[in-house]
Amino acid sequence: MTFSRIVLGSSSVYRCELLARLKIPFETANPAIDESALPDEVPSATALRLAAEKAHAVAGQFSDALIISADQVAILAGHRLGKPLNHANATSQLRQVRGKEVVFHTALCLLNSRSKRIQSCVVPSVVRFRQVSDSQIERYLAREQPYHCAGSAKSEGLGIALIERITGDDPNALIGLPLIALVEMLGNEGVDVL
Repeated sequence: MTFSRIVLGSSSVYRCELLARLKIPFETANPAIDESALPDEVPSATALRLAAEKAHAVAGQFSDALIISADQVAILAGHRLGKPLNHANATSQLRQVRGKEVVFHTALCLLNSRSKRIQSCVVPSVVRFRQVSDSQIERYLAREQPYHCAGSAKSEGLGIALIERITGDDPNALIGLPLIALVEMLGNEGVDVL
């Protein structure tokens, strides 16, 4: 089975860079959805629902494509950590997470817009943060400015220096796109990346 297009339903440069590692041709489309959590929704369910909504939002533009989408929700002791969007929020987040564990729930969806078949999963990553000082946080933020990363730490960049340990099934999941699961999903749709 062949598809005229593979589409990444994301405006994230990090997800785009990850998908490019698979060396398959793809294009991107911005899903532009409301990413708010629903009341009493558990984090993994939020991530899964939003990933599916992103895929469906993009599928309307592509009738014969495989749509890849993802979403991530970070949790510290039951509290959601969103994208900080500014320096003050990032400082606050990094002070909260130092010396603690944060669970990143990364959901992945692959939607066949022709058959309407959707495959999905959630890949958790547990990140233990180092006990860093306020001055180290400030130096990190001045150099990296990770204001669009949940939890304020870009593990693919200098943020790795804030991290003591990562536990999970796929290191790419923490960055935002679980490639191990994606390769299997693509294979289920007849796309062999090798």
